[in-house]
Amino acid sequence: MAVARSRLPRTIYSVGYEGLTLEQFLRRLDDNHVTTLVDVRMNAASRKPGFSKRKLESALFGAGIAYVHEPELGNPPENRENFRTGDRELGRRRMRTRLENGSGAALQRVVELSKNENIALLCVERFAVSCHRQVITEMACEIQPALKTVEIA
Repeated sequence: MAVARSRLPRTIYSVGYEGLTLEQFLRRLDDNHVTTLVDVRMNAASRKPGFSKRKLESALFGAGIAYVHEPELGNPPENRENFRTGDRELGRRRMRTRLENGSGAALQRVVELSKNENIALLCVERFAVSCHRQVITEMACEIQPALKTVEIA
């Protein structure tokens, strides 16, 4: 599945695996020329086959895609319900506070990585509006305004 990948200028992709098989997920990454997947789950475990850290990292390696886990960018359990069915704005504010107070180095690593790689931020939720990934991409764009974000749905 790995093909020669062209560098698309300063793009961060956002992707969730909800509703996808591992094969479908890898195909979407390949279709978007992703070279590095940044896992922004606090705990990179999943009940869905293929999406736990070791198995996912192995599958990505086989597809020619690097894997980076940034647990500091994860959404704490007590804030997850806000994104799913609760007050998304409250969830966004809490996530922004978390990133501003202790996760800044991890956010900066994502911005730096995006300068040389086509990266995708990974979490469970299929759509970024229901996920903390959207806060991460917004804050990355605040740090580096030339960045563009694209949701892989």
